[in-house]
Amino acid sequence: MKAKLVMVSIVAAFAIPGLSFANISKAEPDAETKRINSEYDSAKKRCDGLSSNAKDICMAQAKGAQKVAKAELEARDKGTPKAHYDARVAKADADYEVAKEKCDEFSGNSKDVCVKDAKAALTRAKADAKVERESREANKQSAERTAEVRREAGSDVRDAEYKAAVERCDALSGDAKDRCVADAKARFRR
Repeated sequence: MKAKLVMVSIVAAFAIPGLSFANISKAEPDAETKRINSEYDSAKKRCDGLSSNAKDICMAQAKGAQKVAKAELEARDKGTPKAHYDARVAKADADYEVAKEKCDEFSGNSKDVCVKDAKAALTRAKADAKVERESREANKQSAERTAEVRREAGSDVRDAEYKAAVERCDALSGDAKDRCVADAKARFRR
């Protein structure tokens, strides 16, 4: 319970109050960067009280929260679709790193499935970010390009989810495994 409380407080500490992605004043980025770095140092100290994998998870959350906060600050400062995209990708990467650390609590096929699920979630989040970026830039590009990006993103997500489904089948054997793989192939049209 202590580990969860520390982890939640790390994520909350890095949240930038009133984040609206509107341009910010010239002096604000320096002050925010100092605050973000200070919060990261505090988060690292809170992780020192933990051990083994709980500490690794805590550190991954602290590092991820720092990267996300910096990316969000940059998005607020620049206000461009690319900066917003980069902030969403930073969040997806941070979530992925934490999920991978949590997978270390498992072994064998359970760990493999956990990692594949984390990778599928990363792929889905990045695809969503890409679609949003294209939507924000829609006034600069055609609707056809936006539709193409959505199709590509959907394909990437289906590929990652298919790999996770097949990995789940590895825990089975014989006919059960064959049925599981066949079901995955049918569900993902392979």
